[in-house]
Amino acid sequence: MTFFDEQVAARYDEACGELNEPAVLEPTVACLADLAGSGRALEFAIGTGRVALPLAAAGVDVHGLEISQPMVDQLRTKPGGDHIPVTIGDMATTRVEGEFALVYLVYNTIENLLTQEEQVRCFQNAAAHLTPDGCFLIEVAVPNLRRLPPGETHVPFDLSPDHLGIDEFDVVNQRLVSHHYWVGAGEARAFHSEHRYAWPAEYDLMARLAGMELAARWSDWHRDPFTAESGSHISVWRPSG
Repeated sequence: MTFFDEQVAARYDEACGELNEPAVLEPTVACLADLAGSGRALEFAIGTGRVALPLAAAGVDVHGLEISQPMVDQLRTKPGGDHIPVTIGDMATTRVEGEFALVYLVYNTIENLLTQEEQVRCFQNAAAHLTPDGCFLIEVAVPNLRRLPPGETHVPFDLSPDHLGIDEFDVVNQRLVSHHYWVGAGEARAFHSEHRYAWPAEYDLMARLAGMELAARWSDWHRDPFTAESGSHISVWRPSG
């Protein structure tokens, strides 16, 4: 699993950039609040609270699970951050007390589990936390392999004045390393994170193994239809009848 240390945690919100903008967060929070209803929500990999804090401000009882103490330390520095209960642990195995109407995992974080076995266990762990009518949601990119030329392994995904982003694919093992380079303010920084990617059908099978079935799949937080051109998907599974 990719681990976010003190240095990464300190700059995480800055690196998220536009993901912190209201145009992104407002539909995200609206969708999650609707799915949670009057029940409790559990965010796997709560991080610095980018989503959990506005969701809690919207009236949802939010709890968190996070493996990185430095990320939680950043959460605690924010307004309202000391009111969200957070359990330190691995989202594939750690149990949080009680049941939840919604368990959710955003922004490609399922890919931080680097084996299929770990990802399956994450789905099973999510299912174990759900109320009988609850749901598990993930937001994750569709593998960008159509942009990968034959014989090549690297695909750039961002080229801006202060940031260069390149994904390095290992198509045999469904793995990639996301390389980030920032230049500005008199310094240069680099960050590399490992991921295991999967197609939507594989996630559906993981859900079936965990006793869940697909309830919805959208291309974005506005719930637009998922199509062959969608760059990511938001998928929702519920316990099988």
